[in-house]
Amino acid sequence: MLGGTAPDGFHATVEVRWSDMDVFQHINHARMVTLLEEARIPWLFGDGRPTVTLRDGAVIADLQVRYRGQLRHSDSPLDVLMWVQQVRAVDFTIGYEVRPKNAAASTPPAIVASTQIAAFDIGTQRLRRLTQPERAYLESWTRD
Repeated sequence: MLGGTAPDGFHATVEVRWSDMDVFQHINHARMVTLLEEARIPWLFGDGRPTVTLRDGAVIADLQVRYRGQLRHSDSPLDVLMWVQQVRAVDFTIGYEVRPKNAAASTPPAIVASTQIAAFDIGTQRLRRLTQPERAYLESWTRD
């Protein structure tokens, strides 16, 4: 998986596995959710990132996936564009656009999604506030 910065967000490429396909030969919904997770891990949880602390405690509070087109195994690797839509005291929301390999940025995305992630303290089993370094990093990925 590759990842990098761009003015419009963080781009990651995610390989589609044959097992990600359903009987209709497009990516299964549950597997698409996994591919979105695989795309965001290096962006948020990679060593050296201020949000690496979320590896020790974060929960998915909400997930929305909208299908605007089909993606197939031959569209791999997928281009996943991510940015931060909102940062609040204990959570943040990520926006996603997923396109087939080599698709121009002007190509309408096949998948539009969002994930709300809350910081969580495993020891106390409670939500916790985002730290200032976490907030600053997340806010640096918001769109104007």
